[in-house]
Amino acid sequence: MDCNEGGGGGSTKTEERREALVYTWGYLPGVSPVKSPIVSLSPVRFPNRMEGGYSWKDVCGGGCGFAMAISECGKLMTWGSTDDEGQSYVISGKHGGTPEAYPLPTEASILKAAAGWAHCVAVTETGEVYTWGWKECVPSGNLIGDLGMVEHLQKDTTGNQSSLPAEQVKSMPQGFNLTGGTVSHLDSKRAREEIAKRRKISSAKVESESSTGGKEFFNPSPCLVTLGPGVRITTVAAGGRHTLALSDAGALLTFGWGLYGQCGQGNTIDQLRPSYVKSLSETKVKNIAAGLWHTLCVSVDGHVYAFGGNQFGQLGTGADEGELQTLPKILDSPGLGSKHTKVASCGARHSVILTEDGQLFSWGWNKYGQLGLGDSVDRNIPSQVSIEGCLTKNIACGWWHTLLLAERPI
Repeated sequence: MDCNEGGGGGSTKTEERREALVYTWGYLPGVSPVKSPIVSLSPVRFPNRMEGGYSWKDVCGGGCGFAMAISECGKLMTWGSTDDEGQSYVISGKHGGTPEAYPLPTEASILKAAAGWAHCVAVTETGEVYTWGWKECVPSGNLIGDLGMVEHLQKDTTGNQSSLPAEQVKSMPQGFNLTGGTVSHLDSKRAREEIAKRRKISSAKVESESSTGGKEFFNPSPCLVTLGPGVRITTVAAGGRHTLALSDAGALLTFGWGLYGQCGQGNTIDQLRPSYVKSLSETKVKNIAAGLWHTLCVSVDGHVYAFGGNQFGQLGTGADEGELQTLPKILDSPGLGSKHTKVASCGARHSVILTEDGQLFSWGWNKYGQLGLGDSVDRNIPSQVSIEGCLTKNIACGWWHTLLLAERPI
């Protein structure tokens, strides 16, 4: 792919003037009315009429049917949604193909933002965290304690049943192998049956609630998440119905839906309050990403940890579909070699990483060309994406698309 064509508007002030550009590939309803794969980079033009911000600052990926990015002046910009997208329109605003600022109840600049299937989360430069959308994704309780508790977390990298509350162990489906955090193929049939049963019950509940107007389970207004004293959040990530938060000390917290182990707690229990991932208590995390059913995080030493569902190869392990990893496990792929990862991002069922030396790798579901590999063929191991002519700054996945932030001299 060649980034020498296209444009974004504006420029950043550096010794050598550079233009900030955003590119996308995959599928966005308001941009691509026909559901055909966009397999080559397509530029996203910044709306220059907006006052106070004339360029792109960062990309956030987006959610189900819409994209998100941050302007130079710290505004959250959304686009791609349409009337047909239902709840996506409610949580992102109807902006079609033109990026516009999303109204938030704060004047503080947005530092990071992320979106899942039906919820969004944003963190300001002052450390405030706002969430809106599906109520299951918004924590119902406060975080207990402060960052000091991380040092005292019990070491539990093996996932022993004795370390879990009795009610959680009792409620886990048969066939889960806690000693490795992964469901074995021999014993996973009953686990998948249990998952299907729980999904059916959950869907019936949602349909029943939505028929009454949706007020019981959906909140379109951004609300402030209450965290414990001493906890400062630096970045966030949103998945299907689970959310990740990263503290300034490098501690990973997860909350929300845990049906596929995507909360990394060694089980498939929903997390109703932000909870530290205990198996990473001795690992300092620098980057986090959440998909529909899976999660990625990157340690300060450049290792990628993956956990959750692997139905479309989104964990990058090369394993057959049906695999679950309920505990974080280092991604060990021959294609990556000894490369150190800088950034990871997750779409609904695909994953992308940017290495320290500027190379891009993607894997997982590829129906709409969201892997950027020039085709619509799925991959279950990391494959390198050609990005000729780009000085890549960041990468972010939406539900069915991928965004690339790049710079070029002007």
